[in-house]
Amino acid sequence: MLTPSKIVCVGRNYRAHAAELGNDVPTFPLLFLKPPSTLIGAGDAIRLPAASQQIEFEGEIGVVIGARLCDATEDEALAAISAIVALNDVTARDLQKSDGQWTRAKGFDTFCPIGAPGPVPNRLDALTVVTRVNGEERQRGQASQMVFAIPMLLAYISGIMTLEPGDIVATGTPAGVGPLFPGDRVDVEIEGISRVSNPVVAR
Repeated sequence: MLTPSKIVCVGRNYRAHAAELGNDVPTFPLLFLKPPSTLIGAGDAIRLPAASQQIEFEGEIGVVIGARLCDATEDEALAAISAIVALNDVTARDLQKSDGQWTRAKGFDTFCPIGAPGPVPNRLDALTVVTRVNGEERQRGQASQMVFAIPMLLAYISGIMTLEPGDIVATGTPAGVGPLFPGDRVDVEIEGISRVSNPVVAR
């Protein structure tokens, strides 16, 4: 299991996902953090807390940082990527709406399943993320559809906070998010690179 100092996430980085939640696309990357205590691996259970009645999956392309980045250029950021991981940014949607900020909605234990690190492809924009619930495809998106490309995201983040080796950047989710219920199984796959599969239980 990876042990990042932080998990930096990007919101509304696919136009269709922003639209499905009734939001505008941001002018600059919309950032938030998930605590490392949210991390679980393949086969571990996503535990749904009683505090929320609307917990949803968000399949994402996760980027693992391999070298320290501070005020990096896009080329430096690209060179610092050590791996790609499948990532599920599990979200308590009702709490996200009611709180006005996203720490509680995104920060429950088990709310960040990640797959085994996979290789970095020659073309990041060809990366494809697919989410399935109980074997049914719910999401499919390609990095080329992102509002802000991965090298730009990493460079931008490094101008705000130093990215350390092992840190994870979650690059946003495509359209198709939906609810999770006890008894479900959710799979997020970066095609040909990484996959994470998790059962869902009540906490």
